[in-house]
Order: sequence, then structure tokens, then C-alpha cells
Amino acid sequence: MKILLTPNEMQNASRQMIQSGLSIGFVPTMGFLHDGHISLIRLAKKHADRIVVSIFVNPTQFGPNEDLDAYPRDFERDERLCREAGVDFLFYPTAESMYLADHSIWLSEESLSSGLCGASRPNHFRGVCTVVAKLLNLVQPDCMMLGEKDAQQLRILRRMVRDLNFPVNVISGPTFREADGLAMSSRNKYLTLKERSEAVCLFQSLEKARALWASGVRDANQIELAMRVLIQNTAGEVDYIKIVDDETLTEVKSLDRPVLIALAVKFSAARLIDNTVLR
Repeated sequence: MKILLTPNEMQNASRQMIQSGLSIGFVPTMGFLHDGHISLIRLAKKHADRIVVSIFVNPTQFGPNEDLDAYPRDFERDERLCREAGVDFLFYPTAESMYLADHSIWLSEESLSSGLCGASRPNHFRGVCTVVAKLLNLVQPDCMMLGEKDAQQLRILRRMVRDLNFPVNVISGPTFREADGLAMSSRNKYLTLKERSEAVCLFQSLEKARALWASGVRDANQIELAMRVLIQNTAGEVDYIKIVDDETLTEVKSLDRPVLIALAVKFSAARLIDNTVLR
């Protein structure tokens, strides 16, 4: 595995792979890797000859009162995990190399980004779209692997790739969970022992929603209320619980079509998200 530290190094490596006729699979991450990330690397290996993983804690997708400085980092561990997983190139740029001092071009999505996480994290998806577009330009992959846990991000980046004609196939991988159902996340590290035991309420609330839906309940308000009541028995503070059209991400009143049920819950230092699709 080769470690690349600058955009120029990444571009040169990609150019050589393309000239050699090799397909490129790309897994963008912010590091502090877990089994969900490793599953995306394994998925990429099924679709491409060479695998590129990026580790970049992108400052432009964090708000002024968010956890940019505290976001967990352990490059030596991430490097080892990437080597063990068979990654060919690990791209580890600095913020200064990715964003020049007078950087002034930004990408915004105008339809899917206003609700859910976008409502409480203004400019978050502007930062996400901008950095992923830059990474796609540098890596030039044939396919990009994204996790389904970040459901809104997945749909926004699919739209970006479609609307801006990026020649890349976006492939999604399922959410990986701990034994009790908690979705794997780098931010789980923030949880205290008590919060960790209670954080499973996100998964449990989604399972409650699925059970109600399976029993014939179609009223969105009834399902959202049942989820909220379950979470209120914990220290978690609900940021949002939304039931939206799976394609347009607009809120629905009745579950009479494929829907995405998504929620965000805060536990002191940790803001956790999870989702499920009912169709």
C-alpha cells in the first residue's frame, strides 16, 4: 500500500492506473475506521482492480459549534486496517492542500438537502458535495462506495454524480451494527458507558416503526410518536424523527409508498443518526 499526501500525488497515481487500463474503486472516509468502512473496502474490491481510500476530516462540512477539533483520529490504526484490508492507495491530504487560502467555489444541492440533517446543520452538505467532487476529480474512480447509514448524504451524492455527469458508479453498502443493533459510527467513541447502553434506542425505535408498519399502521404521526416515546425513556435528546419519501426526501403523512425513516439523537457529546427504508 502506498500513502499519498498531496492532491498532485493522488492525481499522478490515478493517471498511471488509468493509463495501465486498471479500474479504480474509491472509498471516501473521515478516518477512525470501523467494520462498516472495512465492508465498503471489501465491496470495492469486488468491483475494481485497484482500491483508493481517502482519510480526510473535511473542515467545511462542520458547523462553528460542532466537533471538528474533537473528531476522533488515529492514523496509525487506520493505516494498519487499510493494509490488512488490501487497500492499494491511502490518500491522506491536509486541509491546506485541499483548500487554498482563497478557495471560493462551492457546490450546493438545492432539493434534497434542506430537511433531515440539513435543517440542523446548515452548509453541511455544501461542504460534503464540494469535498467529494474534489476527491472524485483527483481519484478519477470508476466506482465509489458509500454507506447506507448516511442515507441523506447517499442520496445527495447520487444526485450530484448524476446532475454533474461524473463518470462514476455510486455503490452503497449496508449499515453495519454492533451486536445490540447500534449503528457503527466513529462518533460512538464519544458515548459514556451509560449513554452507550441507551444509544441502542435509535435502532429500537426504528424496529418499533417497522413492527407498526408490518402490522398495518400507515399513519406517519402515529409511528413518529411511538418512536419519540421510546427515546424519551433515555438521556437522548431528539434532534429529528422524520418519515419521508425515499426518493424525494419530502415528508409524508401516510406510508403508502417507499419511505425512509430517519432520526438524529444527541447524547451529550455525540450526535447519532440512523435510518431504515420501508417499501
